[in-house]
Amino acid sequence: MKNKREGIVYSTNPDYKFDAEEPTDVTLPNQQQNLRIMLDKKQRGGKKVTLITGFKGKEEDLNVLAKTLKTYCGVGGSAKDGEIIIQGDFREKILQILQKQGYKVKLAGG
Repeated sequence: MKNKREGIVYSTNPDYKFDAEEPTDVTLPNQQQNLRIMLDKKQRGGKKVTLITGFKGKEEDLNVLAKTLKTYCGVGGSAKDGEIIIQGDFREKILQILQKQGYKVKLAGG
């Protein structure tokens, strides 16, 4: 469990109140998301994966988007830390589906 008072040592202010609430992640609308699609082979035993980065929002919304893309491409993958990994080279397919859903998308890398 993460310590909620991490980084706070002591306050001499008698009126200080510690705000223990975690900041809530808000998922940006599709039109405000700036996603990048790239092909990646590093640290994967030579296998190609399509990497989608730049997602800003809740982990649940990232997982829903990842599931949609995996279903559309008919392959496996994963989603964590604002990145979606799709097994194989599906850059063009993913570009089309994300543009249809209203995302701002760019192909990145060679």
